Amino acid sequence: MKKKSRFIGYFVVFILIAAFVACASTSQQSGPGEYVDDSVITTKVKSALAGDEFLKSFEIGVETYKGVVQLSGFVDSQKAVDQAGATAKTVGGVKSVKNNLIVKK
Repeated sequence: MKKKSRFIGYFVVFILIAAFVACASTSQQSGPGEYVDDSVITTKVKSALAGDEFLKSFEIGVETYKGVVQLSGFVDSQKAVDQAGATAKTVGGVKSVKNNLIVKK
């Protein structure tokens, strides 16, 4: 009976360890917590851009992966590119900004 209880205890510990390893993030994939954090950052950056009188008329795409924000889309001037990047950097949780905005002529 003691062996059976010990076996069940080890089995439960093994299952818990396997579950934690399965949910851990890798360099290729973000974990559940990081996904939620990235979603929050994306929302905050979009709100900051929409709240800026100069930038709100542009359709700027925002994606976040592990705290790195990528801006994409077309704007009318270099000033808009610079201001969008600066605005994104002010949001809490942003590690860096990849500014891929293109000035349309």
